[in-house]
Amino acid sequence: GRGNAAQTSSSPPAPGTGSSEDVKPFTPEEAREIVMSLEKPAVFRNMVLDWPALHWNVKYLCEMLGSKTLQFRMGVKKMDTAPQFETKCSFVEATLEEFLAWNCEPSACSSGPFHSYDSSKYWAYADYKYIARIFEDKADIFQEVKWSDFGFLGRNGRESTLWIGSAEANTPCHVDSYGCNLVLQVQGRKRWHLFPPEETSFLYPTRIPYEESSIFSQVNVVNPDLKNFPLFKRAQAHVVTLNPGQVLFVPRRWWHYVESIDQSTVSINSWIELDTDHEARVEEAITRTLVCAIKSVENPSIDDAWLNPTEAEVTSHETNLRYLNGAASAYLEYEKGSKKELGHPRTHHTERATADSSKKRKVQDNAKLEGCLLPAFDSGLTKAKAKKFSKIPFGLNLIQVLPQLQEGNSTGGRRVESDRGDLINENEEGHFGKLPFTGKPSVMNNEYGTLADQTDPDSQASSCPTAISTNDLLDCVVNPQVVSLVARLLLDRARV
Repeated sequence: GRGNAAQTSSSPPAPGTGSSEDVKPFTPEEAREIVMSLEKPAVFRNMVLDWPALHWNVKYLCEMLGSKTLQFRMGVKKMDTAPQFETKCSFVEATLEEFLAWNCEPSACSSGPFHSYDSSKYWAYADYKYIARIFEDKADIFQEVKWSDFGFLGRNGRESTLWIGSAEANTPCHVDSYGCNLVLQVQGRKRWHLFPPEETSFLYPTRIPYEESSIFSQVNVVNPDLKNFPLFKRAQAHVVTLNPGQVLFVPRRWWHYVESIDQSTVSINSWIELDTDHEARVEEAITRTLVCAIKSVENPSIDDAWLNPTEAEVTSHETNLRYLNGAASAYLEYEKGSKKELGHPRTHHTERATADSSKKRKVQDNAKLEGCLLPAFDSGLTKAKAKKFSKIPFGLNLIQVLPQLQEGNSTGGRRVESDRGDLINENEEGHFGKLPFTGKPSVMNNEYGTLADQTDPDSQASSCPTAISTNDLLDCVVNPQVVSLVARLLLDRARV
């Protein structure tokens, strides 16, 4: 393992050998209240022992899906200091039977879609697969996932996604823009590295590659480049190994890097919508508009695949502005409605029933999944009934994910904190200071040198390692804290 990870001690007992299948440690109402109260990650045990979905191992899914193909993301098994973003991966269309043969009997795979990938050098990941899509002809299977046991009545496999991977398959460190997350581990083990929202600046957030609902970290958190990302040594990971039958709760805005430990892993997750998603969608609309506008006019580079493969296309500026106006209008309508609910204050952990429970709500398929409208579900609890525990009942069946003890976290460095999440940090390697001139100079003033033509490969700016790139500019302009401020200013203007 890596350091002293705070791991859950053991796998849950098999049905009938441990706690009763009929008596769960928490009622649906209690589980929901716990989820609403938690501000840090935690693992639920003995809550899903009677779920039929616990039988969804790769062999079972192989039989269920038959000849249906899935897209697998192929990554290299190497310990590089750079994150392995999806834009750097290749993709393979294959059946689960072909994946199983490649993963378990690689010597027998001299042909087929995986034949050019040595399983000792590559991992494969069928990640982020909508269960509603891959089992569209087997709707009965949705009922085998029962998030209603956590108090979210009507939520099942239809509002969930499936993840199937080989050993070392991983998701780059990122934070989800929308909702909070419940994750069921079905087969194999996965190790989660989680970081709290207040450490965002230590993770060097970037929107390149761009994906609507994900903010990526520039740091490979398991093999960091501290020379280029020195503030990461101040970050403190909360690490947990998730075993089959356990459910991890990931709170809103917690960063996470996930890696498969065992030969085959299967997990199921569902994003729980929150009232804060209204404002988050305004922020995402601002980000999309700026990123698409700036990157679309830049001379394309072969090495700059800035759009994540999960994004269908580069949307036009007009479309993005419509998206922004729609998100702002929806937020103002929500705000107007919430003010009418006298005596029912909303919290950041309040679920919002919606017709689209997926993590993303794209311009192209708003509330739709390939033409299939997802049904609305009943939250089961009104906001008035949703109370918070004064003390979280941690114990055998609810395990808190603790910070990892590791070298490099106790650096002696001092954080200069603000009420807006470490917007400003003291950095030993540099400091802010006044520019060495007075007056109002123009950016184009020859006194400071002619701006180099970025299309000229021989220009000084192109060859200079300190030249500011478009991506550098975007990392600052669409920094989550900057976009949050812009969203508030835009919404203030819209209220007038």
